[in-house]
Amino acid sequence: MPVFINPFKKADVSDFEGVYVPLANSQRRHSVVAAYEDRKNSLNDDNLDEKKFESPPDLGSQVYSANTIEGLRAEIELEQPASGHDTAYDRKSKVINKAITDIGMGRYQWELFVLCGFGWLADNMWLQGVALTLPGLTSEFGPSETNVRYTTCALFIGLCLGASVWGVASDVIGRRLAFNATLFLAGVFGLAVGGGNSWIGTCALFACVGVGVGGNLPVDGALFLEFLPFASSGLLTALSVWWPVGQLISSMADNMGWRYLNLTLGAFTFMMFMCRFFLFHLYESPKFLLSQGRQPEAVATVHGIAYKNKRTTWLSEDVLNEIGGLADVEDKQKLSKKEIVNRNLSKFSTERIAPLFATRKLGLMTILIWFCWTTIGMGYPLFNAFLPQYLANSNAEQPTAPSIVYRNYAITSVVGVPGSILAAYTVNVKYVGRKGTIAISTLITGVLVFCFTISSDPNFQLVFTCLEALFQNIMYGVLYAYTPEVFPAPNRGTGTGIASCFNRIAGLCAPIVAVNAGQTDPKAPIYASGGLFLAAFVAMCLFPIETRDHQSL
Repeated sequence: MPVFINPFKKADVSDFEGVYVPLANSQRRHSVVAAYEDRKNSLNDDNLDEKKFESPPDLGSQVYSANTIEGLRAEIELEQPASGHDTAYDRKSKVINKAITDIGMGRYQWELFVLCGFGWLADNMWLQGVALTLPGLTSEFGPSETNVRYTTCALFIGLCLGASVWGVASDVIGRRLAFNATLFLAGVFGLAVGGGNSWIGTCALFACVGVGVGGNLPVDGALFLEFLPFASSGLLTALSVWWPVGQLISSMADNMGWRYLNLTLGAFTFMMFMCRFFLFHLYESPKFLLSQGRQPEAVATVHGIAYKNKRTTWLSEDVLNEIGGLADVEDKQKLSKKEIVNRNLSKFSTERIAPLFATRKLGLMTILIWFCWTTIGMGYPLFNAFLPQYLANSNAEQPTAPSIVYRNYAITSVVGVPGSILAAYTVNVKYVGRKGTIAISTLITGVLVFCFTISSDPNFQLVFTCLEALFQNIMYGVLYAYTPEVFPAPNRGTGTGIASCFNRIAGLCAPIVAVNAGQTDPKAPIYASGGLFLAAFVAMCLFPIETRDHQSL
């Protein structure tokens, strides 16, 4: 097997012999059949809102068989009312989803989990990298210790642009190109940061890094989800485990000055891009291929996944055509660039937002979860993005030695790593669940931020920064998992997308608050951070929905 894989090779069904098994002879997963029965029963629920299903399919008289075209069509038709779209593209996309679910979790998805995790890692690695760069920029270029914090603002401008642009761009140019381009841009401009010849120039380069890094979460998350079997969709939230690893890498790299740090982080980011591009053959998203009218390649992609996982699949072009119509006749299968962009923008239309307030309970949940993402979005960088400065200047008599600052920062990063893993356990504990875990961890995080200001003793501060990092990662791990669970499936992308948008905007404002508040009192940004965490805790106590042991809406 070659070490380097041709990243431009297009998949073809003939490349994967022995993978195809006719639908009649295939083994459908029990979860697929059970989901059909649950969905069918829900249509007969007396409490069902009939407005959502103006003409629900009459399937009661049919004999359902999972291994027939008629049975597969019944599964698809039963799901159509909840999707909001009913075109050839949508029906065929659902067939592909079921084919991937029947293949199941395997080597392809686990390798993709690692490669998508690089995106989460890079996001936090560069945020912490900027924090570690600030003291060096002050020493070399002369901006004050407060004004230099605008460097972080430059990074967040890039993050906001990246998050906004790459999500839509991936639906236009393809997931594969966007997936690789984000880390490529971050790596190239990260290396360039190490050669910055002025403060303003360095800020501009950090903004360019942010444009690349900012696209990682929306692109990588969407790509990973489209290749995941339905039963394993919870792994999307497990990607947050990579988040604290990014901080750990940044803290370990900083020992020879800010230029060496950024060259190291840039090289590491570029190495992650090389792993994605040359060591793993990423198939283009089958949904994107369908939207472009490239149905044979979409089928070949699913065959490639089955081949990699050493499984079989029943998917063929004949099956897709039976469900969604012939590819050369059905014009609606191919989406124009305008339709693709409109579908993305429609996520933020009033028609998509209104269902998030369909009931009093859901409306309250939506407002509270958006509020928490906003407050945490500002509270997190107010403390963590400037933590090296706080550690260095905590002693009014003389600055703390750089060796002690970076030692404490590295220890803090190590202690914070188990937080996301611990969160995955506590969310399923009886009487605690999601609400209890996220509320308790947020409360403790806020209290520990305030405790950080009590003493200027480096060892005292080390204890509280370690504990704060641990509980903070528990909080973020649950927040990533809990947020998509509380929104109804047809509007889940809208709810989580707006929450992420509020989070980035608040993060962009954090350096501005830190600069202006820090001029009055160096500890003021820390107090503001602690207060925002406590405000989020109050909102979490009012959450009306607990999702432990419950299916998503």
